[in-house]
Amino acid sequence: MAQILDPLPPEQSGKILCCYVNATSKIQVARISNIPNWYFERVVFPGQRLVFEAPVEAQLEIHTGMMASAILSDKIPCDRLALNEPSSYELEGSEKASDSINKKTIAQSINTRTEDTTKPLTIAGFVSVD
Repeated sequence: MAQILDPLPPEQSGKILCCYVNATSKIQVARISNIPNWYFERVVFPGQRLVFEAPVEAQLEIHTGMMASAILSDKIPCDRLALNEPSSYELEGSEKASDSINKKTIAQSINTRTEDTTKPLTIAGFVSVD
């Protein structure tokens, strides 16, 4: 589940589970600064997925690392990063929903050919003989 180092303030009632993916080749810092009495800042490496809980009104700031500095490159409302979690009602009504995460295809299968792919090498009109 989500890694919570700094729990949400007790006055925050509505929280959502969010996911952000660093699709760049640079290190990023994800920060939420618009929630009073709460500190959230994480380093997100290239290709890494960050899963976290946040208040519905939170905004995730993405700071992209440059040489000896970081530039604010994006502000994303956390409600746009929300993961759709099945409710307990949906889980009771369907066994498929309870294990749907484990059955998603993560990678496509690799196409392989079984026929012989060895061909003689031709160099400037000459054919090699083995």
